[in-house]
Amino acid sequence: MDFDSILRKIKPTQKDKEKVENLSNKIIKQLNTIIKDEKIDSEAVLLGSIAKDTWLKGKADIDIFLTFSLNTSQEDLKKYGLKIGHKCIDNLKGKCEERYASHPYVTGFIGGYSIDIVPCYKINDGDQIKSAVDRTLLHTKYIKKNISKKQTDEVLLLKKFMESIETYGSESKVGGFAGYLCELLILKYDTFCAVLKAASKWKKHTIIDLENYGTGKQFNDPLIVIDPVDKNRNVAASLSLQKMAEFMAASRNFIKEPKLEYFEKTEKFTELKDIITLFNIKSTETYVVSFKPPKIPEDTIYPQLRKTERSLASKLTKEGFIIFKTSSWTDSENLAIILIEVASKNISGYKNYTGPRIWDENHQEKFILKHNTIPWIEGEYWLVKVSTTDNIEELIKNLFKPENIHYLKVGKNIKNQLLNEYSIMEIKEFLSNNQLSIDLLEFLSDFLIPGKNLFR
Repeated sequence: MDFDSILRKIKPTQKDKEKVENLSNKIIKQLNTIIKDEKIDSEAVLLGSIAKDTWLKGKADIDIFLTFSLNTSQEDLKKYGLKIGHKCIDNLKGKCEERYASHPYVTGFIGGYSIDIVPCYKINDGDQIKSAVDRTLLHTKYIKKNISKKQTDEVLLLKKFMESIETYGSESKVGGFAGYLCELLILKYDTFCAVLKAASKWKKHTIIDLENYGTGKQFNDPLIVIDPVDKNRNVAASLSLQKMAEFMAASRNFIKEPKLEYFEKTEKFTELKDIITLFNIKSTETYVVSFKPPKIPEDTIYPQLRKTERSLASKLTKEGFIIFKTSSWTDSENLAIILIEVASKNISGYKNYTGPRIWDENHQEKFILKHNTIPWIEGEYWLVKVSTTDNIEELIKNLFKPENIHYLKVGKNIKNQLLNEYSIMEIKEFLSNNQLSIDLLEFLSDFLIPGKNLFR
């Protein structure tokens, strides 16, 4: 395959690099001037994919870190980090907002570029880490020291392939491969094609340990890649089994039949009429639980949302509903949804109904009289078989009552939202009653056609 033609499209030109380099230097100069004027013990340095020359064309997110000495308090690190970041962006006539990782940082927007200004501790090895972002300094040094010029091109091919099949990005919304993880995979296997060949044969709990620390067995994640700068960290900890499996499948398919299309995103349905048509032709029924998301960072919302989704699906299955597929999505501000695709909204038949304990004689008598059938005992409980007709909407409403929600494993911040206000409706009603963003339409398109990224 002609990878050179792909690289010409995805690799930043010299002009692109000079433009980003000039802006980065301008920002760093401004930051260090503010630091000097304010007499703060810190220094601004460029880190991340731009510093490592592993960024994709058009994806130049500038990561600048404010390094503080180890004897700086957490409070001062946060306070001065935000103060310096805000003042810098204001001086350069940009727009900025505060975001949160292990601690708050400033994201600025200047000339169409996004600039993260992140405070961290200046460390020399993994044993000195005081906050999660501190490792970035060591990560950048490690990659720059060990990666070759040819391998940076291989990283770009790998990132673009993963981006096109939607397995790239370590944020909770995606659960995919981080940029640093891509770089380590190239260091391990040397080329893009070699990574795909190796991935096609990965087993669950595959261990990659570039520095031979021997700490892999302490982890139980789908893929284990020991951080070369921190032997007790798995770089692939945020990689979901789903995204690992999708990457493995797409790798196998590419190896069998390499196509340029694997480096291009597949089209999604973003017209409401098309989404409605696709739901109409399904023989199943889909329900939507919707509510206002809690005001917490997106990387915190998604794990809680998926935990709630899995628990609800498990409970519905135990109650006899045939669940085909579930998924969840949020815009982090106004809307969060859980989709549940079922064979039917109603189920009829018989099920065991648990009554009082054997020790409770009064309730035992009432239980037997009420059901007018022969009960039996399992352990300490009375049981009877009863006929039932359950409706999925009514069952979910019952589960979301204050006295019953403990039957579900609900994210702690989401629990209050569900107890406060939510709605449940059939998908067609939801589509007709709501304004749908492009992001939500794309999510629904993925739900309807889940395997589209694996084949070309």
